[in-house]
Amino acid sequence: MDDSEDILPAVRGVIRLPEGSSRVTDADEEVFLLYTALAARRNTDTSAGFRGLGHIDSHEDVLTLTLHLGVPEIVAEGAEAIKTSKRGARGSHGKKPRRKDVAEDTLEVEIFQDKTALRTRKGDTGSVLWHASVDFAEAILRQLRKNDPRSLFIPGALKQAHVIELGAGTGLLAVVLSPRTRHYTVTDIDDLVPLIRKNIARNLSSSSSNVTAAALDWTEIRKASPALRRKLVPDEPADLVLVVDCIYHPSLIPPLLSTIDCLAIPDRTAVLVVVELRAEDVVREFLQGWLDLSPAGEWEIWSIGGLLEGPYAVWMGWKHSIA
Repeated sequence: MDDSEDILPAVRGVIRLPEGSSRVTDADEEVFLLYTALAARRNTDTSAGFRGLGHIDSHEDVLTLTLHLGVPEIVAEGAEAIKTSKRGARGSHGKKPRRKDVAEDTLEVEIFQDKTALRTRKGDTGSVLWHASVDFAEAILRQLRKNDPRSLFIPGALKQAHVIELGAGTGLLAVVLSPRTRHYTVTDIDDLVPLIRKNIARNLSSSSSNVTAAALDWTEIRKASPALRRKLVPDEPADLVLVVDCIYHPSLIPPLLSTIDCLAIPDRTAVLVVVELRAEDVVREFLQGWLDLSPAGEWEIWSIGGLLEGPYAVWMGWKHSIA
């Protein structure tokens, strides 16, 4: 690849790589940097301590979430203009507007959980809501609501995009992000599809919903021949594959990587992976496996910093055509 393509900010499909992103070529180095930064943060931030596995509240059948989206852009700009004007006015001692006086934009979402399945269905972690999905939703919606020119997703491109989400669990991200896409395919194991559909129906108008909920079993894709794999995934090519908090058990890594590789169309599909930093060896195994998919340089993988506060890593993958 030409070195000029590494100049930031750079565009990969629907994603704008922000300043400060770095190309990942060595899994050991990337993981060392991530966990060193995590340890430093825990030493200086008392609120960054252990919070269990990472689910919000596994004891409730229904969660009412309030997503905090920041101060409206027009209000923030107006307040700043007032402050600037008063600083410049000689002899002016007028009261400066306080940030707490400005109402923050919020979005309320109601999410059903299946707390029984979490305890009785082996390997089922998606039946309850996890912190990573909430934190990612807030971060992305803040950028999009503010029309931030540095936003990770390019709004116009996202509006025309087909998004495929893997391991969607309760379907929160489909609920909040689908109105900003052309088509959103939300997937998980077959047992979770009814829960996803229930949450979509609860929060989105049926007349305007552009969401398709479908079962997608990574293990089946892993076992299938290359020709059969294409029949197991959605017919419409993906512009964005979204993978949020799906990396926690080593047995799932090979099937997940096979599914990502199958869905990624060269020079078209951006893959965004958000991982909560739990077991270091599992994170390293996933990242090394992703790099190993690229013996001839098909994949470029970027580490994206600054999007999420907390114990997370965010990676973007882009697959090139190899002549």
